[in-house]
Amino acid sequence: MSNHYDYKKLKSCGKDVFISDQVVIKHPNLVSIGNHVVIDFGFYMDTAAELGDYIHIGPYVSVLGGEKGLLIMEHFCTVGSGARLMCVDPAVSGRPDMTWSEAPEYTAMSTSPIHFNPFVSIGPNAVIMPGTTLPIGSMIAAGSVSSQKKGKPWGVYKGNPAEFISYRERAHIIKLAKKLGYNIQD
Repeated sequence: MSNHYDYKKLKSCGKDVFISDQVVIKHPNLVSIGNHVVIDFGFYMDTAAELGDYIHIGPYVSVLGGEKGLLIMEHFCTVGSGARLMCVDPAVSGRPDMTWSEAPEYTAMSTSPIHFNPFVSIGPNAVIMPGTTLPIGSMIAAGSVSSQKKGKPWGVYKGNPAEFISYRERAHIIKLAKKLGYNIQD
């Protein structure tokens, strides 16, 4: 038994990538992965995805939205263990008890991409709702729920719903990225 995922299944895959063999990527042909990426065991994703460089996705993270869902993570992003990224919102067109069922005539799903700008960090067990765009350097605290369409760059958010509580130190983070050859403007 191998200890890593079969990278040849992916649309594209950079160098220095580790994906545990204990992950499920339901549509690997819709997934592009950059360089220096780690995806830990227990990860489940049924959406398309574009992952940049220096990404870490912790254990037991799930990304839901089906083939029409999309997750975009730019460079230097992290997702803590147990986080849920919801690229789909069930809109019921029939009986309410049929939401999420396998009976499409009674259930309609609305997909909306999730976009992480560079340096975004998601804490353990946080939930990111459909259509959320997280600005550069933002951080969502553990257990928080974010559905923001606009936020403050380098802002720290906490709670349900996640609310702004402070700012992260940006200068040092940008300096470190420049040492790695990335000139990311904010």
